[in-house]
Amino acid sequence: MSTMLSHPLDVALLGPDTQVTSRSIDRFAKAHDASHYLLVPEAILSPLDAAGVARVFKAVRAAGHTLTFRSGGTSLSGQGVSADILVDTRSAFRDISVEQDGALVRVGPGATVRQVNTRLARHGRKLGPDPASEIACTIGGVIANNSSGMACGITENSYRTIDSLLLVLPSGTVLDTGAADALAQLESAEPAIAQGLRDLRARLLAEPDDVAFLRHQFSMKNTMGYGLNALLDFDDPLRILEHLVIGSEGTLAFVAEARFRTIEVLPQIATGLLVFDTLADAMAALPGLVAEGFATIELLDAASLRVAQGLGDVPQAIAAIDVDQHAALLVEVHARDEASLAAATRDALAHLAALPLTTPAALTTDAGERAALWHVRKGLYTAVAGARPSGTTALLEDIVVPVDRLLITCERLIELFATHGYGESVIFGHAKDGNVHFLLSERFDDPESLARYRRFTDDLVDLVLGQGGSLKAEHGTGRIMAPFVRRQYGDRLTDMMWEIKRLIDPSGILNPGVVLSDDPESYLHHLKRVPTVEAEVDRCVECGYCEPTCPSKDLTLTPRQRIVLRRDMAWAEETGDQALLKDLRAEYDYDGVQTCAVDGMCAVACPVDINTGDLVRRLRAEEASKVEDDLWDVAAKNWGAVTRLGGVALTVAEALPAPLVRGVTTVGRAVLGTDTVPEYDAGLPRGGSKAPKPSAPADAQAVFFGACIGTMFGAEGEGVGSRDALRRLLDRAGIPVVVPDDAGGLCCGTPWKSKGHLSGYERMTDRVLSSLWQASRAGELPVVCDAASCTEGLHVMLAKAAAAHPEYAGLRIDDATTFVAREVLPRLTVREKIASVAVHPTCSTTALGATGALTAIASAVAEEVFVPEGWGCCAFAGDRGMLHPELTASATAVESAEVISADAARAGFGAFVSANRTCEIGMSRATGKRYRHVVEVLEELTRG
Repeated sequence: MSTMLSHPLDVALLGPDTQVTSRSIDRFAKAHDASHYLLVPEAILSPLDAAGVARVFKAVRAAGHTLTFRSGGTSLSGQGVSADILVDTRSAFRDISVEQDGALVRVGPGATVRQVNTRLARHGRKLGPDPASEIACTIGGVIANNSSGMACGITENSYRTIDSLLLVLPSGTVLDTGAADALAQLESAEPAIAQGLRDLRARLLAEPDDVAFLRHQFSMKNTMGYGLNALLDFDDPLRILEHLVIGSEGTLAFVAEARFRTIEVLPQIATGLLVFDTLADAMAALPGLVAEGFATIELLDAASLRVAQGLGDVPQAIAAIDVDQHAALLVEVHARDEASLAAATRDALAHLAALPLTTPAALTTDAGERAALWHVRKGLYTAVAGARPSGTTALLEDIVVPVDRLLITCERLIELFATHGYGESVIFGHAKDGNVHFLLSERFDDPESLARYRRFTDDLVDLVLGQGGSLKAEHGTGRIMAPFVRRQYGDRLTDMMWEIKRLIDPSGILNPGVVLSDDPESYLHHLKRVPTVEAEVDRCVECGYCEPTCPSKDLTLTPRQRIVLRRDMAWAEETGDQALLKDLRAEYDYDGVQTCAVDGMCAVACPVDINTGDLVRRLRAEEASKVEDDLWDVAAKNWGAVTRLGGVALTVAEALPAPLVRGVTTVGRAVLGTDTVPEYDAGLPRGGSKAPKPSAPADAQAVFFGACIGTMFGAEGEGVGSRDALRRLLDRAGIPVVVPDDAGGLCCGTPWKSKGHLSGYERMTDRVLSSLWQASRAGELPVVCDAASCTEGLHVMLAKAAAAHPEYAGLRIDDATTFVAREVLPRLTVREKIASVAVHPTCSTTALGATGALTAIASAVAEEVFVPEGWGCCAFAGDRGMLHPELTASATAVESAEVISADAARAGFGAFVSANRTCEIGMSRATGKRYRHVVEVLEELTRG
């Protein structure tokens, strides 16, 4: 164990399976979460199972340390950070097991809500908790915070839908609350806890005023303090313990597994936005809307509507409002089938017709219109947080009050914003629950700003408690509200919470300072500093939504971590901490730059539209030597010859003994660097075919852009490759095409852009767009490309050139999957479908919106289409998979295991398909199966 720890842990107590790290880059990378607090751990432990966690407890206690659990890092209140030991519970604990046809699901705390719901979807079920952060938040965090969301209220949250938990208590006791003899186990292993909980329940029941107060508090969403309602709702100490752990934010026990009772998915949905002249009108309508049974009722205040009007695709109904004191409610009706939805919609519209709306009510079932309405609601956080001044921290807070007190609370909250100078703040949230969120931007490195934040918090506490509300509704008490628990609950109930903490965690090793704090100033300690770093990423709010989709998440860093480490390096430089700066820089090149796939999947998930690949590409450009940049510029001038030479080299390499070729590349990598020389392995294909010959028929219906990777990499086995297959399909469908004169020398520019060789990229951009403009007859014909990543590269190239060449905006660029599904497939006849096909969607088909076309073609050639639930970017990323094969191996591990298992269950898929040659190589290498472009399979099955 590192000597960095003040009291080193006994590694023998941890056991061999728990990974321990104290590298500076790891500690600082995992120090940041979505909250406005920052504590840097001394070390990070990663146990694999419940027994490993029990050993961690023992080792931490013996060494005199404390620990904090960290999973998704989406928590907003400071409950997932620590200056002592951080225990990573996301790397392992990801198992998901669906039981009883989806009625129950058994889940590890490291799985995300979206991953679980994806597994449940085929059964028409889902989890009850529905947090907005479901793409990234994990089950461990959902249980620890008793998270809710837009629809679940207090009836479908974790507290109400948990069936059983596998707990690890601070003593090391492992307890399955679902076991038939669980109560007996608790009483035998932890008699003090069992009896102590009985005694606390008896004392509470003897205080009628406290019982009434708690009943009121927990009739609302409430995550403030411990859930003392468990002492009222259950008389069994096992169930009391189980439900006290829910919402305890990792301060009482570790949840190693949870078993949820799921809820039915009502797939038929109608959505509408109700606009009122005033907030008072909207609040007056609220009780009736709740009684009508709307599934969601989301509030947007006047400031929210003004922000919404600045969004890109705001609906006309909002864009046309001359916002004054207006407010809006976003409502939804959910139903099991179309007939039920039609009836519910009729009833809802009849009710809405009597409301004083600015414009007549309408409920839509159109997916596009519904998405646009939800974009308004979800885009508020994006717009406000993304536009905050550089160097400030975004605070997304939540409160709850009785629904009949929501109007006065919102009005006074708006007054507080004005009084304290938070002019850009917006109010939005779950109106039917009396639960609203508000967003502040604050600078915590300025004493005057900190004093303002203190004054605002004091006034906020007075406002919410004065209205009979709770200071926390769904984000958890954390550090931000721990000092105010006593204000909300009074001395007797707060002292009872402290008794619970000491009863279950007598050594105080679990997450000190969270949920409960005797320091009235603790919420002002350890506030996050956000130094300005780079324009590409300064608006990052460190939410972590990007992390589950990142190919390098299990190998090195995630996008959030790449960004926060840049901030940490800037802070170290600013404060003169040269030792830390040296440490972080030493590891960042490999962890942060070399192993980034720059696939753009982070941008798809990011609420403030950050593509961390833009930062990495610029860093690569800054690090590239003049010689290397010049070489790539020369390559751009002679790209046709370069790709042919590369293809020949692979063909020659295939004919030679693999160990000989691998030995040569190993020496080259040792001398010139692993990020310069690719690593050869026998799984790489032979070289590809020559570029298609130029042609320009007068009746052409499209331009054929054959990707240069077809020249570099040959097809699998005896296949013809996507380029030739697409050309054959076009001929077969009677679609003549133009092939540009210099087709062999054209490239989408990705090799230059991803490596940061800007001069070569600009040279290729000029050549390609000029050629395509001419070949397409000034945009008259669509351009069709046979490789999805190249199609995306052309889209990016076109966007970057728009300012200098506005005429190129007329170019239309289609991926082969999209064009074939739309134009070619209807003209073909599939002779005989294969039984099943496994599909690997790509990051590029996702970015292009072409994954639907990919699966549509797969459906045309196979009776069953299997898309792995754990699919993700393969991280081959052009040549990244050859430069750093460990990146592709890590990125494909989950998907490949799922594919191999599914293949065995079917006695073999008929085909394995994707939409990009390098992705096919990556998946073939990972699974040992023969992945091909989907158009190759279509071409074979439509031959005469």
